[in-house]
Amino acid sequence: MKKINLILFSILFLLLTQISSITSEKIITGFAKVIDGDSIKINGINIRLFGIDAFELKQSCENWSKHCGKESKSMLEEIIDGKRITCSYREKDRYGRILGICYHGVYFQNDPGLEINGTMVWNGYAIAYKRYSKRYLSLENLAKKHKHGIWRYGFQETPEQWRRKNK
Repeated sequence: MKKINLILFSILFLLLTQISSITSEKIITGFAKVIDGDSIKINGINIRLFGIDAFELKQSCENWSKHCGKESKSMLEEIIDGKRITCSYREKDRYGRILGICYHGVYFQNDPGLEINGTMVWNGYAIAYKRYSKRYLSLENLAKKHKHGIWRYGFQETPEQWRRKNK
């Protein structure tokens, strides 16, 4: 009897923690305006794409005549393409922006490869922001291997390194 009670208690505990984590997640949905390669606005609310770091708008990259930051922004605009966007989030960053995992439509599959964040990394116009998450690291490695986006040309500084020097 004690074993059954312990098993039932364990199952109940697991279910309650799962329900708790689901309910703490918030959702925002609407049509997005692209700010830069890793930031959007939905309904006037600033959203930073969680787990990725895109090149800054004024950032140039070696062996490429274009600003890789402007190319990152253009890629995000192409991915979003006027579609309804949904972002799930739990927290905000120090600037008050939502840290969101975003996707098209209203159905979230929890697959980094189907998320807008992961698509930016896979296409090579953002890198995995490893300091905060390793969620998109495998997509970054694949983009690097297949020379997608900026990986075709190379870059000397990550966006974070560039910001430290230039802002």
